[in-house]
Amino acid sequence: QVQLVESGGGLVQAGGSLRLSCVASGRTFGSYGMGWFRQAPGKERESVAAISRSALYTYYRDSVKGRFTISRDNAKNTVYLQMNSLKPEDTAVYYCAAATTVGTMLNNGVDYWGKGTLVTVSS
Repeated sequence: QVQLVESGGGLVQAGGSLRLSCVASGRTFGSYGMGWFRQAPGKERESVAAISRSALYTYYRDSVKGRFTISRDNAKNTVYLQMNSLKPEDTAVYYCAAATTVGTMLNNGVDYWGKGTLVTVSS
């Protein structure tokens, strides 16, 4: 069992930055691909970014490429999402996710979810 706890959300003006963190419990963090998803009001949950177990592979949805950066620190059981140049359309609840591989994660194969952290970007 893996528990994921997100932090770092908040209110920021358009053009600003936030860094989300997700700390995982357990000793198997390095065995999981990690990712971030988001869900805006009235919309479906969507993938944002993902990173492989070794951090050699990363994925980003097109709308965040060049603005968001995902990283992980396996020694700290933590995955990060650095979000720059934020836009109002980035407003959503952001969820941390874990899966055996990034490919599995992006194909509805998430094993564990965090409870989410709210990011609000004002115009």
